[in-house]
Amino acid sequence: MTDLNANSQARDIIAPLEQEGTQAVVGNWLKKPGDFVSKDEPVVELETDKVVVEVSAPADGILQVVLEEGAQAEPGAVLGRVARESAGGAEPPKEMESGFAQKPEKPEQPTAPEPVTGTASASGREMRLSPAVRRLVAEHDLEPAEIEGTGKDGRLTRADVVQALSAMEQEPERAATGARAASEAPEAKQAAAPSPTPASLPESGGGPEVSAQVPHSRMRRSIAEHMQRSVTEAPHVTAVFEADFSAIIAHRKKHKAEFADQGVNLTFTAYFVAAAVRAMSAAPEVNSRWHEDYLELFKDINIGVGAALGQKGLIVPVIHKAQDLSLLGIANRLQALTEAARSNALKGRDVQGGTFTISNHGVSGSLFASPIIINQPQSAILGIGALEKRVVVREVDGIDSFQARPMAYVSLTIDHRVLDGSQTNAWLSRFVEVLQTWPPEG
Repeated sequence: MTDLNANSQARDIIAPLEQEGTQAVVGNWLKKPGDFVSKDEPVVELETDKVVVEVSAPADGILQVVLEEGAQAEPGAVLGRVARESAGGAEPPKEMESGFAQKPEKPEQPTAPEPVTGTASASGREMRLSPAVRRLVAEHDLEPAEIEGTGKDGRLTRADVVQALSAMEQEPERAATGARAASEAPEAKQAAAPSPTPASLPESGGGPEVSAQVPHSRMRRSIAEHMQRSVTEAPHVTAVFEADFSAIIAHRKKHKAEFADQGVNLTFTAYFVAAAVRAMSAAPEVNSRWHEDYLELFKDINIGVGAALGQKGLIVPVIHKAQDLSLLGIANRLQALTEAARSNALKGRDVQGGTFTISNHGVSGSLFASPIIINQPQSAILGIGALEKRVVVREVDGIDSFQARPMAYVSLTIDHRVLDGSQTNAWLSRFVEVLQTWPPEG
């Protein structure tokens, strides 16, 4: 595919050929149609359930939008165009300003807006509808001009249509009631008159009062689809062990300042990643992918670490080739990825190629979670519960003693097609052993 159009006066803005996550959609145009943009200037954001990717202008010129916000963007799809200004500074063709050809105006025969094309409202205001909005209004036989738009320049968004549908569903069925009443004889109307409502019954009915209906974000919908697919495809089984964090707490206390001098924050998660790498030798199948005819075992151990984005959802940046990194290297990479995730600056590669995932759900106080949904197409996911002091029994000089120790539950949820209980327990046993005897030998 070439990025030059037929008249060589515009260059296409192309969606990346490689996309991580589920179907990408156009999230936000950073520039408006008709704006002048510079080469390599970010002009549009693409969103999946895992990452937001900025796509830049391929040349200097005037921006033309082809896919509106909310539209699906297949790999290699044309998102928009950058029209090169002619020597005389001519404006780009008017019919290309929104990415949709506009029909010639016919003042003598005004027509109602059509839900599946760019159109004009009764007031003459142009309405540019994204493919997602066009499909929604067409499915429900709505008039776009009758819905108030909250997007840029009053543009109608998918959320506006969803809100309008919700409002319609909550209205009483007045039309149906009126039609039935009109067809009845006066005597029948009188006979069918409702009896007074008993004082003991609430007038508003027995359903709960709704405070709001919040449309799902694109990321939330994608996460939901991904999680549903995982539990549908893979039989989940969870094993739980208990780990004493005394050794890594002592090591961290001793070396934290040393790491800080190099600009690196030494977190417990870095130890979890390092211990997970060593545990792979006890059960290599944990670092694998299921196929119908074979099991694909990976040499590289690419460990993803879940990062919460508040109400937006969850993203999983990946530490690639963790087996080649020291504790310092893991902590440094982990810090960079976490900062990028929180500032919405992750690149596509940062969330690609994961072979195993860690969910440190204990940071928000959770002692235990089951099952933690496997990040398909991986074969297992590690869960780390909250760290707390618990009384445990330890043998000292042959005598049992009660001690307060920093403990946490660790769990491994596995795809039972790939792993059995013995392999799962062997992996967890080695993982706990590494944590409790830190630093590991070799």
